[in-house]
Amino acid sequence: MVSTNNACKNNNVNIESPLKWCSVSLGDIISRGKRLEASVYDIEAKQARQLIKSGKFPITTIGGENGLTTSYTGARFKRIWVKKSNLPIYQPSTIVDIKPVPDGYISHLTKTNIESLRVKKGQVLMTCSGTIGKVSYVSETLNNKIFSHDLLRIDCKETVDQGYIYSYLKSKIGNKILLTNSYGAVITHIEPEHLATVPIPNASQDIKNKIHDLIVHSFELRDDSNRLIDEAMKLLIHELNLPEIDALKEQSATDNDVVENFSVRLSELAGRVDASYHVPIVKTIIDHLKKYAREVTTLENSDVCAEIILPGRFKRVYVDEGYGRVFIGGKQLGELDPSNKKYLSLVHHKDRIAKQLELHENMILITCSGTIGKVALVGKQWENWTANQHIIRVVPSSKEIAGYLYVFLLSDYGYELITHYTYGSVVDEIDDNHVRQIPIPLLKNSSVQDKINSLALLANQERYEAYKLEKQALEIMNKEVIYAK
Repeated sequence: MVSTNNACKNNNVNIESPLKWCSVSLGDIISRGKRLEASVYDIEAKQARQLIKSGKFPITTIGGENGLTTSYTGARFKRIWVKKSNLPIYQPSTIVDIKPVPDGYISHLTKTNIESLRVKKGQVLMTCSGTIGKVSYVSETLNNKIFSHDLLRIDCKETVDQGYIYSYLKSKIGNKILLTNSYGAVITHIEPEHLATVPIPNASQDIKNKIHDLIVHSFELRDDSNRLIDEAMKLLIHELNLPEIDALKEQSATDNDVVENFSVRLSELAGRVDASYHVPIVKTIIDHLKKYAREVTTLENSDVCAEIILPGRFKRVYVDEGYGRVFIGGKQLGELDPSNKKYLSLVHHKDRIAKQLELHENMILITCSGTIGKVALVGKQWENWTANQHIIRVVPSSKEIAGYLYVFLLSDYGYELITHYTYGSVVDEIDDNHVRQIPIPLLKNSSVQDKINSLALLANQERYEAYKLEKQALEIMNKEVIYAK
């Protein structure tokens, strides 16, 4: 009857679970829009609704005429993509990233009201198609950014409800109730009108203020961390006299307008005959770095990197929360507190976790399968978490260079140096041997290099503080609102 019955399958490991079922009254079916999908009447969601109903505070709804918010998505439209414009557009899934990057650029000729697609400061955002229920709050980082129509923009009638509703939708109970409203056989959806059926405790003004202030402060710290990373990136670019990446690509391009081509010496093949490995932009970047850096070394140099770890493939055994280590994947590297976390069994994977999978503060993570070259610096909040085998761990030689390495690898120039090693006809891959060969420039001015390093580490510390503030807000939501009697 429900989507989570029978069995769950994880990488060939089948864990049987008892059949879940419940009876549904005709009144419930009518009140839910005469919907017959079992997921709408999920047992756990039913228990969550009952918990909210029997709580300390009166119940209202998130949406609807008498609810706390109004919401909208946007009209569907056909995008006209261009190489570059002042209209970057973002994917809805990136709302949970600390520092989102655009999916591409659209033309002014795109036939839609582009201004209506911009999100505004103070809105609560929620993905409403495909992977639904991811939630974010619009602070300076997202303010005025253009998103597609597949994103629910939630406007709160009262400012104090912004952080409050964000926390409720982030909570396990609130999110579980929300997801029962999804529909769709292939791609799941949720509509603005469904928020009128999502109950929420109408807590006291004092509690709402506490939660809202914590969330706002958390996002302010994220904004400031992004500012620090941008400042560090500007210092790096200025010190190495790096032009825009597009300018370097034009500089390395051939004059042939018919077919893009370039020649490679036999001595430079390095056993690779795929053209992508020999793209001229890589040589142009390296030559430029050698000209302006004190030294161009590689990540295998023990002075900059202590260890590079690529975990082996393995059959995973997942367990419930509280019974194993948090386990994340490459798609979640941009998030502060990754959603949809899984938990890896300590009983089955204890040795592998200790030797290969465990994350520690100031490790640098690089995705090496599928989407290549996503980079993250492990914060204190991820200490002792684990990540899958599609992520390479770079262990810096010391804290004094960890932030600098992260900034360079995060840059457009670092991305080109990482991704040119890509191989694979179906799924793109790189391995630890490739990562060891990535060129790393060491600056002539060591004080500037130290400044870049300290800015990156400070940004990571601010993200940890932001994480703690959000956790504090969620704790208040759970203890003083949802479970309060």
